[in-house]
Amino acid sequence: MDNNQQSVERDYFLCQLSDLEELQSIELEIDERKLFAIRQDNQLHAYWNSCPHMGIPLNWMPGKFLDLDGALLQCSAHGALFQIDSGECIGGPCAGDRLTPISLKQDGDQYFIAADQPLPARLINLREAALRDLD
Repeated sequence: MDNNQQSVERDYFLCQLSDLEELQSIELEIDERKLFAIRQDNQLHAYWNSCPHMGIPLNWMPGKFLDLDGALLQCSAHGALFQIDSGECIGGPCAGDRLTPISLKQDGDQYFIAADQPLPARLINLREAALRDLD
């Protein structure tokens, strides 16, 4: 790992699998970096909440990550579609790219964000950037 890159300092409790229904998601923020996890087929898949195309959050509202069919993750900015289990983009401007997965630790029904994995760059806040440009 790059010595200048920050990493997750400790394990963070995420949720109990039983807290989530099928295809329900949960969000968490670590050091100003947003992430989400979604339950599919009794497994939990976790990703940093950043589209590989533009570096902006995927969800259009809190907890809203799925397309209209409820089968794929969808970027709210340009409609890119991602497989839930792999994070692979299968449609849109970042086709072939992937969401950045997050390593999880499991203890029974409890899931934790694992320590010692790289933190991604902070997300671009387009609104704040535009307002700064106006000053």
